[in-house]
Amino acid sequence: MIESTSPVARQPADVLGAQPPVRLEPDARACIRAAHATAGRRIAVLDDDPTGSQTVHDVAVVTALEPKEFAAGLAAPGSTCFVLTNTRSLPEDQAVQLNTAVGRALLELGAELNAPIELVSRSDSTLRGHVVTELRALDAVRRDLTGHGYDGVLLVPAYLEAGRLTAGDVHWARVGGQLLPVGDTEFAHDATFGYSSSNLRDFVGEKSGGTIRAADVHSIGLADIRLGGPTRVAEILTGVTGGAFVVVNATDYADLEVVVLGLLQAEAVGRSFLYRTGPSFVRALAGLEPKAPLTAADLWPTGSPGGHGLVVVGSHVGLTSRQVQIARSRGGLTEVELDVATLLDPARRDAHVEEATGRIVAALADSEVLLYSSRRLVRGADAAGSLEIARTVSSAVVEVVRGARTGKAAWVVAKGGITSHDVAVHGLGIRRAEVIGQLLAGLVSVFRPVQAPTEVVGVPYVVFAGNVGDDTTLAYVIDLFRGRARCSPTNNNKREEKFR
Repeated sequence: MIESTSPVARQPADVLGAQPPVRLEPDARACIRAAHATAGRRIAVLDDDPTGSQTVHDVAVVTALEPKEFAAGLAAPGSTCFVLTNTRSLPEDQAVQLNTAVGRALLELGAELNAPIELVSRSDSTLRGHVVTELRALDAVRRDLTGHGYDGVLLVPAYLEAGRLTAGDVHWARVGGQLLPVGDTEFAHDATFGYSSSNLRDFVGEKSGGTIRAADVHSIGLADIRLGGPTRVAEILTGVTGGAFVVVNATDYADLEVVVLGLLQAEAVGRSFLYRTGPSFVRALAGLEPKAPLTAADLWPTGSPGGHGLVVVGSHVGLTSRQVQIARSRGGLTEVELDVATLLDPARRDAHVEEATGRIVAALADSEVLLYSSRRLVRGADAAGSLEIARTVSSAVVEVVRGARTGKAAWVVAKGGITSHDVAVHGLGIRRAEVIGQLLAGLVSVFRPVQAPTEVVGVPYVVFAGNVGDDTTLAYVIDLFRGRARCSPTNNNKREEKFR
């Protein structure tokens, strides 16, 4: 069923109220988990930045892109493993090469295990990233290994906890109490991955450079999901061929679970699918139960070790800058700023990095430290130039964090997708970790490093996307670790229920 909605800002009730009631399938999550276990199916999530685990818990995260690490993360039937490719920080050709290599290794692992491995290309819920080219790379790998590509690609950008949902084939973002078409948000004006279309069928056509027509993009509408259920979803999917895109509408986890149940029916008759998704679909695909926000006992089962934390901020979206300002206003932080203009000057860069590192090591003995790049966004002459500047700044941040490991931070918060990846992999040396859950429901994940340098193993590592939360969320997370938080912020903690 193809739905269409004119992309204008609307009240949530105007978008959601016209839809059929949410359909709740009995024991949906348990049925999904049982199906995966019976088939021996594993789910490998190629995450183009490290924030995609915002909705899951008790799954592996691999940062070292090596077959033995993939095998460790996917050892058990029904397991899910995030593979941090960080390709949103790479030029398109390098992103394609990396997806090709990782996709091949994962599918070859599936052949060795004689078990199906679902490949999920997890990306930004506001549609930024190398959308079409990464999917084509994964499809080409499967075609090369098996002689045939995927029958279809499910496009499911919903991130319900953060207010991103799809209805009428339009992707919406909750902004200021209204639902705004995502093409009209600040994220659509991204220097590297900007776009104009909010209707996802048009979006696919736009990102394909016109090689895919919007009319050739399929759709699973809310009426299909809620009135027809898994059977209707399976009927639509079994009619998809040639690797065509399928837009999945969803405003509730129950919608996604119905889609997964229908998907399993389609796969049972031999259909195969690839996925480009936001964070929410991964939880539904794995059949995971929701988990309450983490407590201090979850973070430190044997008691807090004491000490002070390091907060690293690299994201430059407007929301992050506001969050940083409020965190600074609360006091109690030693602030260390990396000036972007200085970092771009080869004559001054090294001294600036060395000075910042020394200040952090000294300050961690007595206080929390806030490390951030200057808030004035410096753009390149074009998208490639802007990406190169971002990499230059990230490289300096990583060097500072690596040098500051001698300060033995008791916890680390990294704000921003690229920043979170580079700090984890190159700054802290994390190779594999466990996602233990979130500090706020569906928003801010905590990794527990299991393979890393001695001073990093077990240290809570907080992955905090640049575009989630409200203005106070970063301050709340810092206060939580400092033992000063009295209550949760009033932002998106119950977003799932509000969408029903």
